[in-house]
Amino acid sequence: MRFLRLLCTLALMAGAPIALEAQEGGSADLTKAAAAPAKKLMKKKAVRHRGPAARVLFGAAKTPASLVARSIGFYAKGCLAGGTALPIDGPAWQAMRLSRNRNWGHPKLIALVEKLALEAKEDGWPGLLVGDLSQPRGGPMLSGHASHQVGLDADIWLTPMPDRRLTDQEREDLSATSMLATDKVSVDPNIWTDVHVRLLKRAASSAGVERIFVHPAIKKALCEATAKDTSRVWLAKVQPYWGHYYHFHVRIACPEGSTHCEAQHPRPAEDGCGSELKHWLALVKPSPKPPAPTTKPQPTKPGITLDQLPAECRSVLASGKDAPTPAAVAATPIAPATATTADKASTAK
Repeated sequence: MRFLRLLCTLALMAGAPIALEAQEGGSADLTKAAAAPAKKLMKKKAVRHRGPAARVLFGAAKTPASLVARSIGFYAKGCLAGGTALPIDGPAWQAMRLSRNRNWGHPKLIALVEKLALEAKEDGWPGLLVGDLSQPRGGPMLSGHASHQVGLDADIWLTPMPDRRLTDQEREDLSATSMLATDKVSVDPNIWTDVHVRLLKRAASSAGVERIFVHPAIKKALCEATAKDTSRVWLAKVQPYWGHYYHFHVRIACPEGSTHCEAQHPRPAEDGCGSELKHWLALVKPSPKPPAPTTKPQPTKPGITLDQLPAECRSVLASGKDAPTPAAVAATPIAPATATTADKASTAK
């Protein structure tokens, strides 16, 4: 009996159905009872991962969904209907990395970026170099971001726009400038300027903006530059986060009419220049000793499938000239999956 139980346990751990005969006076009922949950587990796993990764489907769509503009789902698990393209050239901006086709967003986001670009000229900023927004129909991307899926996120470079039109090739090859000093916990005073502070204040003060993600060192510089200001309400929106040392990330709130858009929890009302900043600076501070190299391969996370996105994303994907074939969409089953608290915590950006 002990041997039988051991084999059952090992089989369950492996996720395989159990097909053992009763041994050592054991009961066949025990074998059947052990087999049931294993088969149920295998069936659950098969449904969860069936179908192509959503990033492949949404990455293939080159045009927006011909639907009323709506942001659907959570920032890191959703899609975009009726997306609008930010023109690649404007009076105070230029879009970068054109080959990615990620200059799409909800009309509210596009309007905000254009308005910010024009108003920032009043602060001495010559113009915006705009990085990734979203794909034409939003959704997961083939590379890069976990968020940017619902057309409400925009990356804006901290490199000022030159006084000429960049060529398409320059927009692919030009590297943004890091704001960090060699210590990695402060900004480089030879690069960072008061105009950067005014630009970020302008962005964070814009109506509808919920978050501005920046590197902790940049948050520190903002706190120091405005220490004597009587009102720093806008600083509450500026959130330290990994990366973001060469660009800042603007996130706007769910627009009116996007009834299936999932909002984030609001930021604390305080300016964030205290314990939060101290915590993040400790996280990004370089370690005195580099971590020991490891040869163990890191597990790859399975891509989100279409059934894990809101059901409305099927209509978004199926609408338009270059929509996947109905058979491809129908082949991926719908499962009731919404962003859990753990999902939102792990994809706060």
